[in-house]
Amino acid sequence: MEIAVVGSPAFTLGFQLAGLSDLYNPEGEEELHSTLRNLLNNKSVGIMVVDSAMMATLPERLRDQLSASVSPTVLGIGTEEDTTLRETIRKAIGVDLWK
Repeated sequence: MEIAVVGSPAFTLGFQLAGLSDLYNPEGEEELHSTLRNLLNNKSVGIMVVDSAMMATLPERLRDQLSASVSPTVLGIGTEEDTTLRETIRKAIGVDLWK
């Protein structure tokens, strides 16, 4: 299973330095939507890391698809406080680890 990272070049740089090679830097809204949909349907991707700033701009329907996805598991990561990771863990194991 691969880890795919979607975000700006500045966001994906750290992942590239860590050795990941499945990086996507979509330019524009349509390319972002297309990239995310393709990755959702890619059976070789087990984890998809998405810049939470980009996730916030997505249409609600696509955001819901990403949040509900089990394989690949989608994680929104960014500099601002985000509860996506917390909710993903709570859904996966049934316990809120932050309480």
